[in-house]
Amino acid sequence: MGPTYISQAREGAKMAAKFDFKYQMYKHLQANQANIYAEVRKIAEEIGITPELKGNIGLTGAVSGCHGLLGREVDEAMSDVARKVIPSAVFDEKIRDLVKQYYGDEYDAALISTCEAGLVVSFETLVTPPTLGKGDNYRARYLAPYERHMHHQGAYGKPFPPRYKEVNSERGEAAGEYGVQGKRAYNVDAVFVKPVGADYDCHGIKYCPCPDLVHVDGEATVKKFGALAARHADTFAGIASLGYDTPGYGYGDKRDGVPVLQTGLAALAAEFDVPYIIDNAWGVPFIGTDIRKVGCDVIIYSMDKASGAPTCGLIIGKEEPMVAIRRALGIHGARYGTLSSHGKASSVGFDPGKEALAGALAAMRILKDRPEVALTALDDLCRITMEEFEFLPEALKRGWSIYKSPNSLAVELNYQDSWNGQPGIPVFSMEDMYAGSQVLQNCMSHMGLIPTIAYDGNIYISNGVGNIDEEGKLLEQPTRLSVKAMYKSIEVISRYAGLLD
Repeated sequence: MGPTYISQAREGAKMAAKFDFKYQMYKHLQANQANIYAEVRKIAEEIGITPELKGNIGLTGAVSGCHGLLGREVDEAMSDVARKVIPSAVFDEKIRDLVKQYYGDEYDAALISTCEAGLVVSFETLVTPPTLGKGDNYRARYLAPYERHMHHQGAYGKPFPPRYKEVNSERGEAAGEYGVQGKRAYNVDAVFVKPVGADYDCHGIKYCPCPDLVHVDGEATVKKFGALAARHADTFAGIASLGYDTPGYGYGDKRDGVPVLQTGLAALAAEFDVPYIIDNAWGVPFIGTDIRKVGCDVIIYSMDKASGAPTCGLIIGKEEPMVAIRRALGIHGARYGTLSSHGKASSVGFDPGKEALAGALAAMRILKDRPEVALTALDDLCRITMEEFEFLPEALKRGWSIYKSPNSLAVELNYQDSWNGQPGIPVFSMEDMYAGSQVLQNCMSHMGLIPTIAYDGNIYISNGVGNIDEEGKLLEQPTRLSVKAMYKSIEVISRYAGLLD
């Protein structure tokens, strides 16, 4: 099943401009936050979000600060091994077998504590220059699209050119959370590349650039990457990007169902003999982005987000780079010669533990053998999303792109095009999220929902928190209430922004 457009660029009534400049609109929203939140709390009661439901339903599979719920089979698998003596290598090999059965013997896998840990190990083993040998260390540079979530895949080097040095400064990378250096390797640079067709207009109460990636030209962007790779050839050591499949993340331009940008970057990496690392945190193995079709070297998943596993990450990659990664994790084999082991190594601190191994294995078996469970729930979520969309005021229906993502088992709602030639629905930046001024997410929280990622004019909703039963089937009532609450929040915010009478 490939990704499918549900709706694109709906026409609606032209919105009147109440403010001379868009920053004035955001200033007005800032001043009226208390009124907005009071209004949506009242609406939540009116539409039937009871005290019992508040805090127990949402529009996300999981976020780092609020993990998803486990299904029955996964829960039972973890409980079954909790009191049994089973070496971790047993689960490690079963996970490898499962991946090889599906993707082929030329691929391998490793379970790890988190997706971020998977990125750390991948960059340290495949991109960071060696410390072995006398003399000064040389520098390395990797190329990455200036896209969403840059504080993950784009934060493992010092930003280059210098104009981008503040891109990650307020996104969880500042001193106090990661320290002064953060995640950045001291001898690695991250070269940010603006995709062709992308825009970075300023929005939000924090008023920062917001990536608008709906109209990215994949082929032209790959050519731009090629020119920069040649420019930085003496230090060029890798490419990194997201692994998503939707226009809101810049991957709507496809050939044979695969994003042109991803396959093009894979070909470029192969030409220069450097690794291509894909951060697919919100993706699912077996159903989502296929490493064989993309051609990347490694792809990394956050298994507790959309895959229904306990908190852990999964690395799938070609065998050659996976040897280095598995050695760094201490699972490739003991020094005296074994095929697999769980011993001490440079990144052994990322060991996922026995219960996580068992739970992830169970979740992966469901995704591989019974994908229809997750895909049926996704279809139901799409249906409800489109049905509730029709209740939006006509003036707010312009410029939406609604897209079903099998990769993330999610529905993407992007409204950046509502700003084409006129004031549009308020857009909030990721910096707003970290500052607590992301009004849309705050509205959902005040209504009693676990909010989903909803910044840069791009909303990503998925199943998992309070709307899926223990067998993986969608629960109609909490799902519809959550979606309705999201749209009502947009309506209230838009009225305060002067877009409705």
